[in-house]
Amino acid sequence: MTDPVLPDQMRVSDPERSAVQERLRRAVAAGQLDLQEFDTRVQSAWAARTRGDLARVTRDLPEPPAPPPPPGRVFSRDAAGTTMRVLTIIWASVVAINLAVWALVSVTTGEFVHPWWIWVAGPPGAVLAVLYGAGIGRPGR
Repeated sequence: MTDPVLPDQMRVSDPERSAVQERLRRAVAAGQLDLQEFDTRVQSAWAARTRGDLARVTRDLPEPPAPPPPPGRVFSRDAAGTTMRVLTIIWASVVAINLAVWALVSVTTGEFVHPWWIWVAGPPGAVLAVLYGAGIGRPGR
């Protein structure tokens, strides 16, 4: 009768070694290891034969910090969000064109021209802001 193999004495595979190498890479990115220590530990990880050998490579490292949450969405994914996104892009494009025309007219005439582009930007922008403020197209919290 043979004795069962303890978990620390089980042989490791290359994917397990690769996972430890990735954990060490994240530890370097988090400032927990310097490059020299990273290199030494990666060599030890790839030389490890058992899970116990592999566990010793990362035993003194705390759990890596959680990745930051993904950035929030500005508009929802439904039809209202799509509509608000399209209207906002159209509004921004029209404002950009009018601002560029106003700037060209001001530069070429050599005098300050009344900023008429504000009348093009203001009212539709205010309508979009009120709709968004009312919750139309805004993602759920």
